[in-house]
This record gives sequence, structure tokens and C-alpha cells, in this order.
Amino acid sequence: QVQLVESGGGSVQAGGSLRLSCVASGYTYSKYCIGWFRQAPGKTREAVAAISSAGSFTYYADSVKGRFTISRDNPKNSLYLQMDSLKPEDTATYYCAADTFCGSYNWKMMNKYWGQGTLVTVSS
Repeated sequence: QVQLVESGGGSVQAGGSLRLSCVASGYTYSKYCIGWFRQAPGKTREAVAAISSAGSFTYYADSVKGRFTISRDNPKNSLYLQMDSLKPEDTATYYCAADTFCGSYNWKMMNKYWGQGTLVTVSS
């Protein structure tokens, strides 16, 4: 059974930092691309960042470039998102998602496996 379990969400003031984690099980983690998506209340889900299976390539949404850093630890089946300089508009539920593909032209369409999400709230 595939599971993606996110953690690390919470409440922080604008300008602060949080580090999200996602632990995967039930599939060959090191062979899949994996990434972070988010959904704010009343808005559609958006792609935030993704990383290739070996960690060689990373992709970011323009809204988070220079502030967020995605990384993975394959021996630990883990994914991370370091979020710095947080803004109120980063408030959302953050999900990790995995798929067999992620290139510069299609990483935003990853959708094979999903976690349950972790809530991030940034106050001004």
C-alpha cells in the first residue's frame, strides 16, 4: 500500500521559515519523481516544486523561486521543502505527490500518488 505522509506544517509569521517533510512507503521511492503542491482555501491546487528521482533536477513555481528549496533523501524515502521568507500568500495545505515523470514541461502534472497534506499558515 502506497503512503505519503507529510509533516512540519504550522503557524509562522511573515518572514519566518518552516521545513516540510514527506515520508514515502509502498513503492520504489528512488525511481519516482516527487514534488510539493499546495491548495489555499477557495483556490485551485497549484504546483510548488518537484525533484527528479535521483535529485539531479529541481523545478519551482515562479512564486516560490529563491525562497523555497526542495530536496530528497532516497535512503530515507524522504522529501523536504525548506520554506524561507514566508508570505501570507503561502498559506495553504501542502501536499506531496509522486509520479514516474517530471520534466521541465510536465512536472506540474504529477498525480499518481498523493499524501493527505499538512497545513501552513503565515500571518502578517
